Amino acid sequence: MRTFDLKPVRVAIVGSASSGKTTLAEALAGRYREVWVPEYLREFVDLRGRVPVEADQLHIAETQAAREDLALARASRCLFCDTTPLMTAVYSRHYFGRIDPRLEALVALRRYDITLLCAPDIPWKPDGLQREPEDQSAAVNALLSEELVARAIAHVRIHGPLAQRLRQVEEVLGN
Repeated sequence: MRTFDLKPVRVAIVGSASSGKTTLAEALAGRYREVWVPEYLREFVDLRGRVPVEADQLHIAETQAAREDLALARASRCLFCDTTPLMTAVYSRHYFGRIDPRLEALVALRRYDITLLCAPDIPWKPDGLQREPEDQSAAVNALLSEELVARAIAHVRIHGPLAQRLRQVEEVLGN
């Protein structure tokens, strides 16, 4: 763990649907007794009873970012972010063929100290409107990998069952 910084370490947790982002974020928050920011998209879908359209993407990303910023004040050492505006951009590219310039600008402004890429190697589970079909996972992962490389975002691939994932993150965080 980086102890020389006064600011909490922002940890981005990204990956396709059903790759274990939420489970990992919640477990890490419990393990470190820290704050985590749930994925706003889940709330959006539940409240509206529908999947987002292209016009919703910026709102979803802005809300996610705003909630991260608010949660940062409650974090001591780490802030675990269950997805980031980057994932909204990846899904925009996947489903709508483009990333809105305002969403692109938001993604470019967001900085995370550590990015964890969750491998889609755990059993896929349907989740109503929230989750795309299992066969879309490979395409989303390919786009996400392209975006991480194109944006020069260093990341650590986290894989395996939850206990293994937690050990991998502990190695990254230093304890």
